[in-house]
Amino acid sequence: MRSGNPALNSKTFAVNVQTDEKMTLGGTVNKTAILLALVLITAAWTWGKFFEADNRTMVLYLMGAGVLGGLVVGLITVFFKQAAPYTAPIYALLEGLAVGGISATFEAEFQGIVTQAVGLTFGTLLCLLAAYKSGLIKATENFKLGVVSATGAIALLYLVDLAFMFFGKPIGFIHEGGLYGILFSMFVVLMAALNLVLDFDFIESGVENGSPKYMEWYGAFGLLVTLIWLYLEILRLLAKLRK
Repeated sequence: MRSGNPALNSKTFAVNVQTDEKMTLGGTVNKTAILLALVLITAAWTWGKFFEADNRTMVLYLMGAGVLGGLVVGLITVFFKQAAPYTAPIYALLEGLAVGGISATFEAEFQGIVTQAVGLTFGTLLCLLAAYKSGLIKATENFKLGVVSATGAIALLYLVDLAFMFFGKPIGFIHEGGLYGILFSMFVVLMAALNLVLDFDFIESGVENGSPKYMEWYGAFGLLVTLIWLYLEILRLLAKLRK
């Protein structure tokens, strides 16, 4: 089995731990709701700081701390899954700092864009979950291979763009509007959305395999990673369309 989400791969739930408490779907849903609430708390705080005229410089530091801290804690969570009940909430709080600052930056330029992005993100989540549960979309091996390959290509392109940015020559269509920029963002949003299907499949596999209870936190963490990516890409797409 495959997943484009680095937090959820074919060995994610391959654990040999004997425990009476098993991972459940309901427990994973509850943990996901908790993590989303934590993201909202710090995001709202950073948002408020941004719109206080004297605190915008402070917000830049908060965003940097959120991005770098989230990356470090995320990697710890991936390599030490048993720590997920402790690291996943910390990751959510840190990511909230980054998401709140980024959202406020877009909102300052395009009024109402954040509300639209949030609505589209959760609308996409609910629609894909319904399609997955109904069998309309099935996570076949070919489906997984295609999504993983496309996601890897996007990640590689972003890394190349990051390297080019150091020389002051970023890849234009990634950041700018226009036809190619909009088409690229639409493709990335589609891939992020399809990764949700793979996440559903892997969480369901963990439940079926009787994974230990702490994997509920890890499954929620993996789903949160994809949701944040999807939200940010929708935000970028909407900004390009506004331009």
